[in-house]
Amino acid sequence: MKSRNINRLLLLTPLLLFGVVGIYFFVVFLAASTEGALEDNLIPELIGFCLEGFFLVGLFSLIQRRQERERKDALRQSLRGALREILSRLDISMLGNYAEPASSQALEQDPKIVATLIIKLTEHDIDLENLRNIKAAAAHSLGTVHDLIPVAAQLSAGHMRWWLSISDSVRHLSEATDKAAMAFAAHKFLANLGEFDELDL
Repeated sequence: MKSRNINRLLLLTPLLLFGVVGIYFFVVFLAASTEGALEDNLIPELIGFCLEGFFLVGLFSLIQRRQERERKDALRQSLRGALREILSRLDISMLGNYAEPASSQALEQDPKIVATLIIKLTEHDIDLENLRNIKAAAAHSLGTVHDLIPVAAQLSAGHMRWWLSISDSVRHLSEATDKAAMAFAAHKFLANLGEFDELDL
């Protein structure tokens, strides 16, 4: 949050500077009473320069912020993609009769999936075969999830903290030896992911 406020201040400072200077020269120009004021002084040109600077800095700032947001969104999607296999196994393990599994896109991008899985986990008793599949998916994803910690750090300190918690819960999923430990680790994993998804970019 502190770095975001600093970045916003750095973007607003030149806009404020050009705006204040432009207004100052405009007021000075209006106060000039000599007939040759328009031709004989540089105030109109300075006003034009300040206006151009104001709009150009504002435009470049908007473009920069949009590009930064798109970059962070791509990073977050890459992080969520690393968890797709675990989420898919959890989703399949709790499917009702004739229900369709969630799509890969929904598993990677839709935060509502996490809330739905948390509710299902409290209502379903996962069988042994599906528990083994979830554990295998966690073991398979653990290395990738851990390696992506620096990527989460590029988003924010908050994202990194929750990603560390996610990594720890994936490790617990991969190491669980009984049904109770698996259920607890799965709840923890989904809760941590839910907190991660709620963070702003």
